Amino acid sequence: MKKALYWLPRILAIFINLFIALFALDVFGTPQWFIGLLIHLIPNYIITILTIYAWKHPWIGGILFVVGGIVFFAFTHFESAIICIPLILIGLLFMEEAYILKK
Repeated sequence: MKKALYWLPRILAIFINLFIALFALDVFGTPQWFIGLLIHLIPNYIITILTIYAWKHPWIGGILFVVGGIVFFAFTHFESAIICIPLILIGLLFMEEAYILKK
């Protein structure tokens, strides 16, 4: 059970990162596609940094995921709940894992 709780938030963070990366594929028809790709992948850079940090420090990383999901939810005004809710869930799983492993 502890191994599943250890790996679940990490795998979900990687999957949400890949899911968000799919939205950047619409830039390949434009003349300056490389610059557009770099700009469209900014959320992926942030989630990758959060995932790497949460991998080593699950409690603080979980808090950062939850705060990031809430901030993203506030700025998009309910339009991207399909992205915000998994981020909050991943953060809660990281915090739960840190709490269980401390016991």
